[in-house]
Amino acid sequence: MEEEPTMIKCLVWDLDNTLWQGTLSEDGDVHLADEIRDVIATLDSRGILQAVASKNDHDLAWARLEELGVARYFVLPMIGWGPKSSSVRRIADELRFALDTIAFVDDQPAERAEVAFHLPQVRCYQQDQVPMLVNLPEFSPSRLTVDARNRRRMYQANFRRAAEQAEFRGPDREFLRSLDLVVEVTRAGDEELTRVEELTLRTSQMNATGVHYSEAVLRELLSDPDHELLVTTMADRFGPHGAVGVLLLERHPAVWHLKLLATSCRVVSFGAGSVLLNWLIDQASRASVHLVADFRHTKRNRMMDIAYRFAGFDNQSCGCRAGVPAAAAPDIQRLHLMPDRRDPADTVRLIAPDLAAVPAR
Repeated sequence: MEEEPTMIKCLVWDLDNTLWQGTLSEDGDVHLADEIRDVIATLDSRGILQAVASKNDHDLAWARLEELGVARYFVLPMIGWGPKSSSVRRIADELRFALDTIAFVDDQPAERAEVAFHLPQVRCYQQDQVPMLVNLPEFSPSRLTVDARNRRRMYQANFRRAAEQAEFRGPDREFLRSLDLVVEVTRAGDEELTRVEELTLRTSQMNATGVHYSEAVLRELLSDPDHELLVTTMADRFGPHGAVGVLLLERHPAVWHLKLLATSCRVVSFGAGSVLLNWLIDQASRASVHLVADFRHTKRNRMMDIAYRFAGFDNQSCGCRAGVPAAAAPDIQRLHLMPDRRDPADTVRLIAPDLAAVPAR
């Protein structure tokens, strides 16, 4: 069976005689072909970010991109006179993308060779290949979530957010309050299943078990009245963060079993994990049940272990465990908590269902 290619997460464009026709410093009046405009829009709709690495005057080139109506599609325009390999590397670093998920397109063989020499993991394409990029497997994700379609906007919002935080003078807590953060917890439906599956697959540092749930398994859980499959989204005054957390809970009469908690690493600094845990603990307290949480150590999820311990989970034995089926694997720990009432965080506005109002069977 042929191995699937590593998907491209960001395409870096040269400008002169690549993205547009002509050389800006010589012609001034450069043109954007309709087929190139279509490629830009299609890749954006697929959640593939786009950036620029061009040897040009920054202000003139950016103004021309705005005149052509495509400036909004580019998250990191590196326009100057340095080596393009340096620009591509900086783009990958700022996006925190592996180099083998970056692509570069340029009409000049020497520029492609320079990037390939210094960054051999980056995939380089000729200008005449651009119209066909949308047909290549590495640019064609098998499924698209709502978050994927909004990925560019979320990254742009994050850059604006980070810039304001760098200028903010005051405690971190005050900055969080200034964001007008809204965390919403909702029961997953058919539309959210791919987002939930993606979170279980992509999240490793803040994943309590490292278990990946396929869409088929998640769909079965949706129809099981004993399970709650919850998805968490976050937004603030800069824009949406998208789906940032998933929680899988099996409810028994005397104990709630937290099978999975995973939150995106990009919202760790906003306290999304602790907000979710405190809300769940408060709900369990209202329902007069104990909490048991699955946890399995992986190479990357120590932060989740700390989050559970900080919330009050421990390894003490309790008779409530008798109501929970044995763990699926021997390396899964069962952490226990006797819930108490918890006040909501004062840095976010939480919108969530009342789980305590629905009795377990």
